[in-house]
Amino acid sequence: MALIENQDDNGIYRDWTDDLRISLLFLTRIPWTGRSEISGEPELLPLAPATRFFPVIGMITGAIGALVLMAADWAQLPALAAALLALAAIAIATGGLHEDGLADTADGIGGGAGRLARLKIMSDSRIGAYGVLALIFSVLAKAAGLAALGAADGALALFAAAAVSRGILPVFMRHMPHAKESGLAAAAGKPAFNPVAVSVLIAAAILLLSFGFWISVGVVLAIAIVTGAMAWWAMQKLGGQTGDVLGAIQQISELVIILFIAAAGQSHLAD
Repeated sequence: MALIENQDDNGIYRDWTDDLRISLLFLTRIPWTGRSEISGEPELLPLAPATRFFPVIGMITGAIGALVLMAADWAQLPALAAALLALAAIAIATGGLHEDGLADTADGIGGGAGRLARLKIMSDSRIGAYGVLALIFSVLAKAAGLAALGAADGALALFAAAAVSRGILPVFMRHMPHAKESGLAAAAGKPAFNPVAVSVLIAAAILLLSFGFWISVGVVLAIAIVTGAMAWWAMQKLGGQTGDVLGAIQQISELVIILFIAAAGQSHLAD
């Protein structure tokens, strides 16, 4: 098991550099050498208390995508190409972690005849037709939304979407049961109230500062409806959440945010 000094399950007295590094190890492929030494394999690290930094990791990956989007626009690339490059940059930074979850979830729920069959399909490293289609539609829809917003607004939307969509994941980790006893989600455990609250508050602050009150309210309602439906569907089809389900929730939430901001931006332009 990983060794961390002064560990506290509520995430209050823990060393914040430990939690930040743990979150980076789980959610990205970005190397970072903190001042504290953390031993053990990534899947053995105490992720649940570190979830308070999920939106911060989203800010980092979102900033990478936003910078690539702005650079591509500066190079006068077509808007859709710039958006696709920005999404590719985020996927590279995260190792396609959440995209893999979306594809596996789509394959499992779409192709399995029963709960155990679906979970078995999701654990298969190969990707099927449902997974391919889910990735194609998700990436293209996000790219279209970003392209419609333009470089500056698109960069802001991508930054906020990356942060908020990761900031809500601890809620599902805490409140949804595990679909199986093994796997990354089960090993991560359920975060306590405090790290979940911190994560949600950071995500809410990012959303408010980026888009103001009313658009933020609309985004929250849209996310609640879509992710609520996804959680219910996962409960019905799988019996709970897995790491793949969490990845799918992140990807769909990110898509909802980008499309909502794009629709709100187009409506504003029409006025």
